Amino acid sequence: MLNLVLPKGSLEKATLELFAAADLPVQRSSTVDYKATIDDPRIASVRILRPQEIPVYVAEGMFDLGITGRDWIEETNSKVESLGELQYSKATSKPIRMVVAVAGDSPYQRVDDLPHGVRVSTEYPEVTRRFFAERGIEADIRLSYGATEAKIPDIVDCIVEITETGRAIRAAGLREIDQVLQSYTELIANPTSFADAEKQHAMHQVRTLLQGVLEARAKVLVKLNVAETDLDAVIELVPAMKAPTVSKLHGTDGFAVEFVVAKREINVLIPALKDAGATDIVELPLSKIVH
Repeated sequence: MLNLVLPKGSLEKATLELFAAADLPVQRSSTVDYKATIDDPRIASVRILRPQEIPVYVAEGMFDLGITGRDWIEETNSKVESLGELQYSKATSKPIRMVVAVAGDSPYQRVDDLPHGVRVSTEYPEVTRRFFAERGIEADIRLSYGATEAKIPDIVDCIVEITETGRAIRAAGLREIDQVLQSYTELIANPTSFADAEKQHAMHQVRTLLQGVLEARAKVLVKLNVAETDLDAVIELVPAMKAPTVSKLHGTDGFAVEFVVAKREINVLIPALKDAGATDIVELPLSKIVH
């Protein structure tokens, strides 16, 4: 039913892992094969292409559904339907940022300080052109084919580059002076395909599986036992999604309690639960959370 296109390159490994966790494993003959399959009645075909190209091909109707970054949607100015952000990137769940950077010892502190004719190197010439035009700065924008950070200061005065953590920019001795945009990975659809009720329903079902995995990654299931005398103290500590499940233990005056909690809180929460009287505390990973 759906012709799907997935990103090659830096997002490839994380994307394939996401689909596998969503019970939509991508099958291909080798890691360099650009054609693949997913054993699912909603997916007719799968291609793996560079994320730069994906918004254009989806907008043109070559594919019904695709995954790419907001940065490339903006760069290509593609008319696609966004089904929402998928909050993952190359190494983390954080978005990437597109930033303007100068040499660490540059006198420029803000973009507005840059002079007319400023030389800018970037892999995103269209976004960069619009960014500087909106600020009334005439910029000499030069397309970069990589190693953009290495072109300061002798080739260009500043760069517009993406970063996930900022480490590479700092390691190159550069300093950020502004942010152009923030970009998450997005699930996008061809507008004509999205207008088809059957295809749209299939798209939303695929999105439900992917989002369910992403939400579950940040949470864990906790189960514990507690005596009736300590139940209120334990429940008071529980930051459950809605309300904890509490069940009477057979043949005792105790209760079984289970709840879902953010994984980042668990290192503080488990000792506190034990101090409050909880016993037999078990932490379990989650596969999907679907609301």
